[in-house]
Amino acid sequence: MKWSVGDNLSILTAPFVFGVIGLHLMVASNWASAGEIRKIVRADGVVEYTNVPSNQRKTPIKTNASKAESIYKYRQDNGVLTITNVKPKKGIQYETIRYECYACNPSSTVDWYNTPINTKAYSSSVAAAAKTYNVDPALIRAIIHAESSFKVTAKSHQGAQGLMQLMPATARYLGVGNPFDASENIMGGAKYLAELLALYAGDIKRASAAYNAGPGAVKKYNGVPPYAETKAYVKRVGILHKRYQQALR
Repeated sequence: MKWSVGDNLSILTAPFVFGVIGLHLMVASNWASAGEIRKIVRADGVVEYTNVPSNQRKTPIKTNASKAESIYKYRQDNGVLTITNVKPKKGIQYETIRYECYACNPSSTVDWYNTPINTKAYSSSVAAAAKTYNVDPALIRAIIHAESSFKVTAKSHQGAQGLMQLMPATARYLGVGNPFDASENIMGGAKYLAELLALYAGDIKRASAAYNAGPGAVKKYNGVPPYAETKAYVKRVGILHKRYQQALR
């Protein structure tokens, strides 16, 4: 739904590098001793915040970067702390510290007709929410997949939280005390979906558009808003919904 990172650098023996696209970091005062923090853009599109002097870097720089969908944090073998939009290679321990709506990036290269779906995760919670609010469990799964790709700790830069990416105010309205609790988040998200489906007489396209951009935008445009993100989201939710329906039969 759309509507501090760091370590105590005084204990590090290696320089640190933050590779981020679109992530605004607040540098704490105790970081100052690590050296001046500079922003650079690598040739591969990754933006980095680094204290490594420019004369020690070998990575070419360019001026533009692509949009990030997720931000990952991990430590390299040489001790460098890295925060980047590039998912670490298999075998590297990492933490996802920011997750953007999985299905919202218009330029996503994911093949939505063939990308693996998840019919098992949070089965009891999805079933309970579907029964409580009379919402198709396949649609609940499609929204979870589109919003967070089933990552219970997902948090967007706008503050949306958990599996169904509930904004704090929306979570409170829905009675969700802990948006990072899978059962609470799914129950709240299903409740909101049920309200939207009732508002639009069962029209899933309008309901999913409102889930992404808000009911106000749907009302303004009398349908799916002409936002690239929302149009991509609605289309992909539709694809995922059909795939989950077929898989859950």
